[in-house]
Amino acid sequence: MHRNTLHATLLAASLAGLAGCAAQPPMLGGSQPATAMLTLDAFQGEDAACYDRAKQPYTAVVDSHLHFRPFGGPALPFDEVVQYLENTGVLFANVYGIGQMLPVNSDCTYYLDCVGTLVSPTMKNDFMNAMNFVLNGSDAVHLTMSMTFPDLEKPDSVLVGMRLLDHEFPGVFSWMGEVNLVKQALFGNFHAVVPLATIPRWAPFMALLRFRGMPLAIHSDLGNDADPTQYLPWIEEVLRLYPHNKIIWMHLGLSRELVAIDPDTHIGILESLLDRYPNLMVDISWRVIDDNVFSDPGLRERYIPFLNAYSDRILPGTDFVASANKNFDIYRTELDVTSRILADLDDAAFRNIALGENYFRLMGLDYVAPEICASSS
Repeated sequence: MHRNTLHATLLAASLAGLAGCAAQPPMLGGSQPATAMLTLDAFQGEDAACYDRAKQPYTAVVDSHLHFRPFGGPALPFDEVVQYLENTGVLFANVYGIGQMLPVNSDCTYYLDCVGTLVSPTMKNDFMNAMNFVLNGSDAVHLTMSMTFPDLEKPDSVLVGMRLLDHEFPGVFSWMGEVNLVKQALFGNFHAVVPLATIPRWAPFMALLRFRGMPLAIHSDLGNDADPTQYLPWIEEVLRLYPHNKIIWMHLGLSRELVAIDPDTHIGILESLLDRYPNLMVDISWRVIDDNVFSDPGLRERYIPFLNAYSDRILPGTDFVASANKNFDIYRTELDVTSRILADLDDAAFRNIALGENYFRLMGLDYVAPEICASSS
């Protein structure tokens, strides 16, 4: 069910006054696609038509990493962001908030514009996303709601927050993240690396996630150009302690602070972790990866065999942040940039990643990615 009518009925009375917070989106004139977009019906099983890669887009139908709320300031209306998905052929998306926000009286929408300003964990965005989802939802796009509030340095607070969201929005949330374990970009806003000694204390909320089958998406920088593997022990410790949890390592561990890692070293680390931990997946979201790695023909050539070989362990995403100063053209560009690498993958990898088979399997969704047409091979 894509529009949660049960929850809408239960909550409409108490949330009616908030309906105005998700203004109607403007018409996105002139955005009719050149190729007819797929609908959810194309993912209903064996009778679905095959996907012709020679004629149909290389852009992913899944955006598993999409922030509907910004770090600060106003957000794009919820319905407008959903319209962006419909207009670009994205049929499945994770609704992320931002778990770490600037102060409400800040004039900034992005933390790097306010270095020296405290960025603090909060549940505000999760509440706003859930209210907008319950009141608006979507019949054309399958939306997965994510809890983004956890402060991993204070694990005792995570179960409390989960119970609160479950109480207010029963059955709505089925994903957790993006949560920050190591995010160097936030160091200037008083974010610190979560101590390694704290990770064992995650056990109670990790047990609940495991029981529910909820994935945990973690931002954990691998390192930086001065020391490319400085923070590798952090993600390794999470995987060692919680090998049975579904964990997604964001951005292949890369960041703006790490753009010059030797590809053989990086790929070797990824392969080693994926081989040792069957429940680990990685995502290739964020244009930083394309800008600094995949757009370089020599590097692209090195990564494509890895992506093909481990294609059942990879998720696509834009990492678009829906602040009010952005628009449809920016989202469309982010989707294109983060999907370009998909055009060079083999058919099995394209089906797993771009057409969503990995995502459906991870989430236990009743959808099947279309087969690739023989003529497009």
